[in-house]
Amino acid sequence: MNPNQVFIYDTTLRDGTQAEKISFSKADKIRLVQKLDDLGISYIEGGWPLSNPKDMEFFQEVRHIPLKYAKISAFGSTRRASCHTEEDSNLLALLEAETPVTAIFGKTWMLHVTEVLKVSADENLAMISESCKFLADHGKEVVFDAEHFFDGYKDNPEYALATLQAAASAGASNVTLCDTNGGTMPIEIQAICQAVRQALPGNVSVGIHCHNDSELAVANSIMAVRNGASLVQGTINGFGERSGNTNLCSIIANLELKTHFTCLPPGKLKLLKETSLFVDDLANVRHNTRMPFIGDSAFAHKG
Repeated sequence: MNPNQVFIYDTTLRDGTQAEKISFSKADKIRLVQKLDDLGISYIEGGWPLSNPKDMEFFQEVRHIPLKYAKISAFGSTRRASCHTEEDSNLLALLEAETPVTAIFGKTWMLHVTEVLKVSADENLAMISESCKFLADHGKEVVFDAEHFFDGYKDNPEYALATLQAAASAGASNVTLCDTNGGTMPIEIQAICQAVRQALPGNVSVGIHCHNDSELAVANSIMAVRNGASLVQGTINGFGERSGNTNLCSIIANLELKTHFTCLPPGKLKLLKETSLFVDDLANVRHNTRMPFIGDSAFAHKG
């Protein structure tokens, strides 16, 4: 594998639709998948198959769409507490989606383990491990989304790392560090990503998933790439709940133009603005003309 390759994991169709007034029909989602594949996106997360019938209908249809570059991913969670993986409705729905990739989130912050899940630290690790193993044993490429990872690491680094190691040892090929609150600073991203990379075997890749509550999602994602992450999750135009997700348009342009990393097939960067406009049009959102790189005003000079 090219050590300078960064894989782009698009979650516009899932996390992007958490934004206010953003929604896509099943037909919209199919069109968007084809557009993202044309751009050369590596992974497209289509939704949460257990959450509503529309998402499962999308997965049933998209499996018949020929794609050149992208793998389709279905999103879900680790098994429920005190439930066998073979009986967990969420995990079974992920199998029913028949996608090559599954992404499951799990708790990494002890506060959430004890106060939200109300389980022991060991039970949470078992939930992570058994869920990843169940999906991997069924032939899925497993991405483990470490929810609130940076909060968890700052509270209890040993346990936060143990959750990643549980996922990796059970068959997850990627562990993605989620700045779920969007409050982590770039210098913290640097130090924590370095610690994570040292704690995991080399055959397990590290990903980054940032929210933009502090206007740092793009900067934090690039900092993570510079410190061992080889997968970036985000959305086209930064769609997402609250202040949004990492804007993949800015990530792609910065990595392709300003670093030695590459994230698109040769010649595809020229499609970035077209893709951005396409997504806004489907979402019925006015395009931000001042968006870096792809806005009409980005290279305008009043003087």
